[in-house]
Amino acid sequence: MAHRRIRRFNTRDVYPDQALDNDLCMAVRAGNRVFLRGQTGMDFDGNVVGVGDPAAQAENAMRCVQILLEEAGAKLEHICKTTIYITDRRHREPVYQVLGRWLKGVYPCSTGLIVSGLARPELLMEIDVEAVIPEGEG
Repeated sequence: MAHRRIRRFNTRDVYPDQALDNDLCMAVRAGNRVFLRGQTGMDFDGNVVGVGDPAAQAENAMRCVQILLEEAGAKLEHICKTTIYITDRRHREPVYQVLGRWLKGVYPCSTGLIVSGLARPELLMEIDVEAVIPEGEG
């Protein structure tokens, strides 16, 4: 395979209450580019962390982002682009405070969207990340 696919899974295992059967992965490394699946308040075991707490969900999401980047040979400082989805405008401040702490000094391009919902009703935020590993690293 041309690309390295990290933490493969099937949606039927992650969302047993939904009629899904999609083969996906948590991260793809394509050359020096790393693409992550949107990270949320769901941990790697499928448990939702921080129900009702957007800051706790953002903390979990960023912890997962860091782990996935490291597994792909990247670092937080390699992040180039983020897209943040929140389900309520009031979640913006607590979520962005957490993200700002994790990404201090990184300066990625970022887009923020308010959406009507995510994959599970208890999920309040999601962050999508793209990173590029500089030549000579990783």
